[in-house]
Parts: sequence; structure tokens; C-alpha cells
Amino acid sequence: MKDSRIQTLAANLINYSCQIQPGEKVLIENFGLQRELVTALVEEAYKAGGWPYVLLKDHRVDRSLLMGAQEGQFDLMADFEANVMREMDAYIGLRAGDNINEHADVPAEKMKIHGNTIGKKVHRDIRVPKTKWVVLRYPTSSMAQLAKMSTEAFEDFYFDVCNLDYSKMDAAMEPLVALMNRTDRVQLKGPGTDLTFSIKDIPAVKCAGQLNIPDGEVYTAPVRDSVNGVISFNTPSPYNGFTFENIKLRFENGKIIDAHANDVKRINDIFDTDEGARFIGEFAIGVNPYILHPMQDILFDEKIDGSFHFTPGECYEDAYNGNQSNIHWDMVNIQRPEYGGGEIWFDDVLIRKDGRFVLLELEGLNPENLK
Repeated sequence: MKDSRIQTLAANLINYSCQIQPGEKVLIENFGLQRELVTALVEEAYKAGGWPYVLLKDHRVDRSLLMGAQEGQFDLMADFEANVMREMDAYIGLRAGDNINEHADVPAEKMKIHGNTIGKKVHRDIRVPKTKWVVLRYPTSSMAQLAKMSTEAFEDFYFDVCNLDYSKMDAAMEPLVALMNRTDRVQLKGPGTDLTFSIKDIPAVKCAGQLNIPDGEVYTAPVRDSVNGVISFNTPSPYNGFTFENIKLRFENGKIIDAHANDVKRINDIFDTDEGARFIGEFAIGVNPYILHPMQDILFDEKIDGSFHFTPGECYEDAYNGNQSNIHWDMVNIQRPEYGGGEIWFDDVLIRKDGRFVLLELEGLNPENLK
């Protein structure tokens, strides 16, 4: 028997997130074989009059390829996938796996090859700017374990999060977008954090189910050289198969001049990937009412209610601050009281305290108003 929640999710992805129109081509890329959802997506794409295409991948096979990766080999792979992506009007990226650390032992120089080829030529150069795209996870027992939940309870949580009314969230985000678009100076305060930067003249973009599922953030970017101070992150942050903890960064004129974590050498090696890796490409505020605690999955963690994330590396074209890099690393800080609290100030006005919006026009984004 089909789970009706899967069919609902597939219909939302095709009709709301990607808004597939008759004759449009949609690529469904699945890391991990999730037959039920892939099949449902194909069915819903046909119902909408679209042309679905399916690309199946596997994390363990991907690891084997990466272990021996060569530039020329991955250039050819990137050319192949780029040729396909250029033909697409939309992209749905479905990620699932049994082990978030599958790439933990892949050498950094091999991961860099992937980022410079497939990551750049296929996704950053084509998929992100030129298609209607959405990326999501699919519930697995390993995800339930990371969330410290039973598999059944996690599945219920997953579908609550992914099938909520994103159109309601979309409308509630409008006042925050308007406020961010007229803001110059931002200050973040909290335990181990006192950071200032400008977002003047850089657009704010709302994310309410069109790009990620789950969703629930409004993002912009700092003026590239405006970041000063120190920031501490209170959630684990997986990157390239390693989970970083207790990350603390110090900035001077936009640049990370000091970085500490549970592996100082490894984190600094990442920040030395290229010049842009030590500058920030995104600042975002998370508002999903169902996501309360980190589970080492960034698609969930960056949407946590009462959180913000700050992102070393590449900026987005629609919130462009000029920073270019082969990395884009969302690091999350939760400001609700049980995580130590914290404040966000816009132009010397307090807009959120301990994870709750305090301005009247923003109260629609507090969790009781989004469920």
C-alpha cells in the first residue's frame, strides 16, 4: 500500500516547488534508491504534462569513484552531466543514505576535484542559476538515529516538516524580507558571539518550499569586507564527511583570521581552499516551527526555529556580494533559551531575542503562527 504522505510530498514538489508546466523537462536525481518517492515524482510530473528524467546514484559507489579521482576523468563526467542539465527546465535532488560519514576518508584533494568539476560546472554554473530546482532528504533509519528518534517517530516528524503549508510561511516572510531590504547594520549577540556586519543593498530572499524541502529561512549576504568580531556555533557541523564541533571564528574586515574547532588543522585546510573560503557568502534566519534540534543534516539544521546560519564561501547570485569560492558551508547557531539564548539587532533595533521575533510585524514568523 502506498503511503499517501509520499504522494502528497511528490505533488507538492512538482506543482508548488518546481511548478512544472506542460512540456517542461525535470531531472530527478536520487542519491540512494528511494523507489516510492522517485516513482511518485515521475507520476506527478506526467500528470502535470512534464517530461521526467531519472538519474540514480549511490553514496558508496560515489566514494569509490572519488578515492581514485583524476581531474581529466571528472572533467569528462562533469561535461556529460552538464550537457544533460542544460536541457532541463527543473531539477529535483533527492538525497538519502545510511551513513553521513561515507566520504570521511576521501582525501581533501579528491573532494576538491569533485567541487571544481561536477560541483561547479553542473550545479553552481547551470542548475542553481538556470533551472527551477528543489533539494530534499528522505527519511532513513540513520537520520532517525542522528535525530535521536525512533524510525517511525522520525518519519512522522519528517512528513510534518515537509508537508506543512509553505504558502502560509511564504506570506509570513514578506515583512522580514522588507525589513532586511532596508537594513544596513546587523549585530549578532550571544554566548561567545559578538559580530557586526552590513547587508546594505544586498537583496533578502525568502525560502518557503521552492528550493529546499524542508524549508524555512530568509537569506541575504554581508557586504564582503564588513564582517568584524567573533562568532561561536553551538551545533555540530558536518562537512566533507567529518563532523566539526565547537567552531569559533574571528573576523577582521570580512576575513576569517582565526578558526578553532575540534580539528583545527582540518577546518583551516577547508578555509584555505581558495581566497573566498575565508569570506562569508550568506547570512540567513531560520524559522521552521517543527525543526527544533540539530541532527547533523544541513537541510534540516539550517531551518531550525530560532536559529541563524552564517556561511563561509560562495554567495548566491540573487543575494550577490561578490564572494566566489568552491565551498559553501552553512554553520548554524540556535538562539533559543535552552541553547544559551541570543539576540539579532538591525540598525540598533532588537528584532529577535532568544529565538522569538519581538517586532509586531514579524510575529507571524513565531512558531505558533506557522503550524
